[in-house]
Amino acid sequence: MKQYPSKTKFKKYHKANFSYSSIIERKSFSPVFGLSGIQALESGVLTYRQIEACRRTLRRGLKKTGKIWICAFTYVPVTKKPVAARMGKGKGGISHWVAPVRKGQILFEITEWNPVKSMLILNKALSRLPFNAKVVFTKY
Repeated sequence: MKQYPSKTKFKKYHKANFSYSSIIERKSFSPVFGLSGIQALESGVLTYRQIEACRRTLRRGLKKTGKIWICAFTYVPVTKKPVAARMGKGKGGISHWVAPVRKGQILFEITEWNPVKSMLILNKALSRLPFNAKVVFTKY
C-alpha cells in the first residue's frame, strides 16, 4: 500500500478540522467487498503506521487464506516546524500524512468463511487503532 499520494495539486494545505464528532458516515456503513470488517465508532485520524500495523495483524491471522481490503488512505498532509525554530519564516515541512476517519466508516474488510476465526482476527487488529471501533458482518 502506498504511504501517501504520489501527486497532489498543492504541497501543503490549510490545517484541517477533524472534529467530525456529529457527522456520521453515510456511504460505507457495512462491508462491501468482504464478509466482515472493522467499523469506526468515533471520529479521528489514522496515520500510515497505524494502518500498516493493522494490515500486518490481519495478514498474520489470515495466513494465506482470505483477502484484505483497506478502505482508508492517508491523503491529508500534516506539517510541523522544527523544535528550536523561531517564530515566522513560513509554514513547516510535511511531517506525516493522515487519513481522516468519520464515525461509522468501514476501515478494513476481510474474507474469512469461519465467523469465529474472523472475529478473533479482527479483534486483534482493533487494539492497533487510536479510537474505538467494532467488528461488523455483512447483512445477508
